[in-house]
Amino acid sequence: KKNTTGDKQVYMIDFIGTYPILFVRNLNPETELKRYFGARAVLGDQRPRQRQRQFHRSTWMTIPKDTWPRFSRPGISMTLLESRDGLQFFTFEHSRDYQQIQFKFLDSVESMDPNNIVVLLQMNPYHIDSLLQLSDVCRIQEDQEMARDLIERALYSFECAFHPVCSLTSGTSRLDYLRPENRAFYLAVYKHMVFLERRGCPRTALEYCRLILSLDPDSDPLCMLLLIDFLSLRSREYNFLLRLYQDWEVHRNLSQLPNFAFSVALSHFHLSQEDQTESKERERLKHKADLLLQNALIMFPGVLMPLLDLCTVQPDAAVLSHDFFGPRSQQSPALAELVSLYVGRTHTLWREGGVLLWLEECVREVLRRVDTKDPLVEDCQNKRKQRYQSAPLNIHRHVILSEIKEATSTLPLEVTTQSVMGFDPLPPLDSVASYTRPERWPPRFAFLRNCSILFLCIISYTVTPGNLTFYNIVGPIGYKSNANLPTLRLGIRLSRSGSSVWSTTQDNGSDPSR
Repeated sequence: KKNTTGDKQVYMIDFIGTYPILFVRNLNPETELKRYFGARAVLGDQRPRQRQRQFHRSTWMTIPKDTWPRFSRPGISMTLLESRDGLQFFTFEHSRDYQQIQFKFLDSVESMDPNNIVVLLQMNPYHIDSLLQLSDVCRIQEDQEMARDLIERALYSFECAFHPVCSLTSGTSRLDYLRPENRAFYLAVYKHMVFLERRGCPRTALEYCRLILSLDPDSDPLCMLLLIDFLSLRSREYNFLLRLYQDWEVHRNLSQLPNFAFSVALSHFHLSQEDQTESKERERLKHKADLLLQNALIMFPGVLMPLLDLCTVQPDAAVLSHDFFGPRSQQSPALAELVSLYVGRTHTLWREGGVLLWLEECVREVLRRVDTKDPLVEDCQNKRKQRYQSAPLNIHRHVILSEIKEATSTLPLEVTTQSVMGFDPLPPLDSVASYTRPERWPPRFAFLRNCSILFLCIISYTVTPGNLTFYNIVGPIGYKSNANLPTLRLGIRLSRSGSSVWSTTQDNGSDPSR
């Protein structure tokens, strides 16, 4: 919905009343599991657990566990910056003690030894960035339970620091992604959402996706609009997706995103197949689904062939012999990135027999419209040439976080040649830093600081411990060992199928924002 205040329009993300509403009960995965399997199957005969005394704060996003270290405020607080247009703008802040811990964490990252982060967490068990980084390490080592537990601990620490007037459910609380202290909260919620979806709780994951989007719907720094359609389809929230599309299309041009063009059509199709839908409504929904899917295929012909390939479906002779879905459908790198992301993420939703038959019908109709010179075909071709010239930074950031190999392989060189940090991937170029790390090395060795970057996040491929190759370099080439010069260990190289794909690179120092 739109809330017009003066000359500025504030866009909302839900449709109940004036402001978006996130339902607290939907933030708890047990609510969804009970709906699927029943309360007895989820809870068994266990009695409600009494929280230990150290967990005195009531929280919504996570439930503190008895196995967690005793909680004491780690030095994070939330401040209300301003209130305007019915919105409250908050920011997290670090105390001086927490800043010192943060500096130690950065030293641990540069040491290239995850054990140093473990030691830091033993001393400071609720340090956020250490929890995020170590969670990635645990995922690499396939310890999913520990990885999820660390993220939940980070969320608990954040929620205990919330400002009294900060509300997750009102949709009016904003966090500026330009501030590094806030970015950690975005990432913690995102990673928690991913674990929920993989756990089989897509409805709960959708609620967290809406939460992230509500924190900064205008900038959408993690590009949740590229994910919200998938979670809506997975949780069968078709009407929500259609309402979102209807309300946001005017000002956000959602139809120009491949994921919305195809997912909206798929939502109409699923609604037309529901038993409770009346026959006339079924016909209307089915006709609209046909038209939407045909238009999506005409606008984004590059989706079809990789989608059929991942669905292990062999195209028929009519499709293979026609050049519309072949080389003629060449697309810009930016559009290829969006298409690859959508296909890699949602191909499982198209494997159903009824959906594939519907897709086949629409493909045949598209070929007929192409052969009869439908004006829409040329119009869409011109749009593809004029638009999608380059992808903004938030899309690249989303692709990196998605870990979808079909998409990460399309990232441009200006992204792949950067050092990407798991606790802060692709920070904004115009970040607002409230404090800076003191310079520890002499200026003549400052360039070495850019070299010793830990590259532990999983950027593109499913990485197993066997795919990690370490290279140790002591000092720069041609420089003698010096007691005052730290030892550098460079280069965790991520590889796939035995071939080197990514490697740690050295910044040339020309762009200080990297």
